[in-house]
Amino acid sequence: MSAPGLLDRVRARLALEATPPTRAAVAALVRDEAGGLLGDDDVLAAVRDAVDELAGAGPLEPLLRTPGVTDVLVNGPEQVWVDRGSGLEPAPVRFPDDDAVRRLAVRLAATVGRRLDDAAPWVDVGLADGTRLHAVLPPVSGGGTCLSLRVLRRSTHTLADLASLGTFPGESEELLRSLVGRRLAFLVTGGTGSGKTTLLSALLGAADPGDRLVLCEDAAELAPAHPHVVRLVTRPPNVEGVGLVTLRDLVRQALRMRPDRIVVGEVRGAEVTDLLAALNTGHEGGCGTLHANRPAEVPARLEALGVAAGLDRAAVHSQAAAALSLVVHLRRTPQGRRVTEVGVLRRSGDQVVVEAGWRADDGDCPAAGRLRRLLVEEPS
Repeated sequence: MSAPGLLDRVRARLALEATPPTRAAVAALVRDEAGGLLGDDDVLAAVRDAVDELAGAGPLEPLLRTPGVTDVLVNGPEQVWVDRGSGLEPAPVRFPDDDAVRRLAVRLAATVGRRLDDAAPWVDVGLADGTRLHAVLPPVSGGGTCLSLRVLRRSTHTLADLASLGTFPGESEELLRSLVGRRLAFLVTGGTGSGKTTLLSALLGAADPGDRLVLCEDAAELAPAHPHVVRLVTRPPNVEGVGLVTLRDLVRQALRMRPDRIVVGEVRGAEVTDLLAALNTGHEGGCGTLHANRPAEVPARLEALGVAAGLDRAAVHSQAAAALSLVVHLRRTPQGRRVTEVGVLRRSGDQVVVEAGWRADDGDCPAAGRLRRLLVEEPS
């Protein structure tokens, strides 16, 4: 009795089911169909292969399980790419044709109750194991079905762990520990894959053990080593289009949960208005991450998000100046992820600007004195 024949019978039985297969259901069917005629090693191999194809990510599953992999991208049946932390590289995985890619995308979306078809040609959703799925079908994707899978592994590094990896050049670790200890509000910024979430999680782990941390996230990535963490996670709408829970909803709920620190895993939409409002109403030490190529671009990013959410330009800058103190910027380099700048927010007329207070390259730091007053000198 061959494993391929076994897989065909399991596939045929699953075709009769009305709901998407779960890993447990596939494993049970494999054992049932094997009927004791395969050895333990053969059964385990058959279970793994069947789960990967029928309830997992198919030929992409081994890539997703590989330690260090952050992204798996499919641009077509013969174009599969993987990011292991040092940039994209081609992967030795191929699909028979675009229909196979499409079937995988549709099945993965269905496992979490999402629709993916000609009427709804894209989907962006978190899978049950935490992997983030984005898929686009033709003709919206001109070259064939496109899949983007982001492996979200909870950030468990401490500041000491990151220091051992070289994340903190110069005196940056000392500055960041002081930042947390003095309960200043801050944003961790950088490009995609620069390590923003990992650093934020480590900083939260250094917060006062008596603090109550309320985390608002799209996906449960933050895992601070802290004794009092409350986690709130967004939810997409169901197949009827109802039940949506947004980050903005979570921030509003967090305000009613007696938080000592409100944390937004990634500020990227209308929730920026509620976060800034919260930080202006006595909630010290709030923080989050924000995509930005340079700290100096942070005010423009906040302005764009705030104006899109209904605030006028002046209100965004006024609230940001009053709510936030510092920006911690990360960059991914060939040597690893590094803190490259700590910026200080200040008012400039009716706008807020970010000026360098510390830089890893020893460049000009016009706000060095203000940063020292905030983090180094004894409070008066």
